Amino acid sequence: MSSVTAIIPARWASTRFPGKPLVLLRGKPLVQHVWERARRAKSVGRVIVATDDMRIADAAFGFGAEVALTSPKHPTGTDRLAEVAAKLPSARIILNVQGDEPDIAPSTIDRLARELLDNPRLGMATAANPIADPADARNPNVVKVVTDRDGRALYFSRSLIPHDRDGAGGVRYLRHQGIYAYRRKVLLDFVRWKPTPLERAEKLEQLRALEHGVSIGVVVVRRASVGVDAPEDVARAERALGG
Repeated sequence: MSSVTAIIPARWASTRFPGKPLVLLRGKPLVQHVWERARRAKSVGRVIVATDDMRIADAAFGFGAEVALTSPKHPTGTDRLAEVAAKLPSARIILNVQGDEPDIAPSTIDRLARELLDNPRLGMATAANPIADPADARNPNVVKVVTDRDGRALYFSRSLIPHDRDGAGGVRYLRHQGIYAYRRKVLLDFVRWKPTPLERAEKLEQLRALEHGVSIGVVVVRRASVGVDAPEDVARAERALGG
């Protein structure tokens, strides 16, 4: 759909893995795998790689991507996303597709877009998957989300939520995945808002939206995509891609 645009923020200067977007997985740059997955999403009319580095831009041009060159001063990928979105007045929905998840499911992208297309009261949508390992549920590096009965986010936390006070079991824990769909206006408003108290406490940017009253739909999928955060993740990502 021409009103749905997927943007892939990609930066060179990752603290843990400089040059990560161009690391080769099965002979292709990491960012190319993400771009190809986003292009397979049926709901997406346009896919843009947003970067501040000409090495990434040249590689993306080489495999046929549309590229937006952005400021090198952005503190987050969301700010980079908003710079591009500000120049796309016809885009109703903007998807932030993480540039380090090469096996992201096109169906997940479609479901997030559809969540906003079908629910006009939602300002954003994101994804989550059930947590199978109790150790992951307790891990503060694994972000959890709880939702209301209509699937809207109530809260995101690094703590174990919900708290099973009586230890009765049967509680479903959901791992939040870092992919978002925004209504364009919500995205542009979001980057103008200052960080909020809960956001600062948890170090979770999405809490800024909740604290400003934005309704966030949560699409539950079966599994998380494999992310590449550090060099040691490359082999696992290649296995996920079938290599």
